[in-house]
Order: sequence, then structure tokens, then C-alpha cells
Amino acid sequence: MVYTLVCTLYTRDDPACIQKVKSKLIEASRIYSRDKETLGWLVMQDVKDPRMFKVVERYLEEGSQKYHLANPYQKTFDPWVMPFLAKPIEVLRHEELDTSKDVVVE
Repeated sequence: MVYTLVCTLYTRDDPACIQKVKSKLIEASRIYSRDKETLGWLVMQDVKDPRMFKVVERYLEEGSQKYHLANPYQKTFDPWVMPFLAKPIEVLRHEELDTSKDVVVE
């Protein structure tokens, strides 16, 4: 089952912070998307609140996250981004539902 993390990053109220975090997330996506067993590392910005960013990390399975955590870039990402955030990163963990088979809804 696909293991998914949904992370929320909320920047300080400063246009420079917003732009720096946006650029860093784009860079991170381009790096992390190449990790073994990573199905996707998607970054997005809220349409109403430019300070809010979401990252959707999709892995083949929960254990696949070890490749992400072993990536040397990982050790630099949090220390770099944290000073630009207004609050800690929120991380939600999910397993995607299997939608490959028909179901009966009663």
C-alpha cells in the first residue's frame, strides 16, 4: 500500500521568506523525486494564503522512507527552512486506499 506524508509549512509574514521557502521546496522536490521507491514528492502553495505550503510525499511503502531520510540533502533541508517558518512543520501520515477494485456502496 502506498505510504503518504502530507506536510504543512507556514512561513513568517514576509514576502522574502515566502519566496525563499517556495524556491527551496521546488529544489527539494526535484531532488527527492529521484529517491529510490519515491513515487512522488509534490509541492504546492495555498491559493488564498501564500504563506501556506503543502508537501505530499508518496512512497512505495512505509519502509521506503529510509531512502528519503538517507539522502544527504535531508540533513540540510530542515535546518535551512526552519528559520523562515512561523510554526513547526505539521506532518500527517497516511496509507492510500486501494482503488484498483470495484466496491459496492450500500
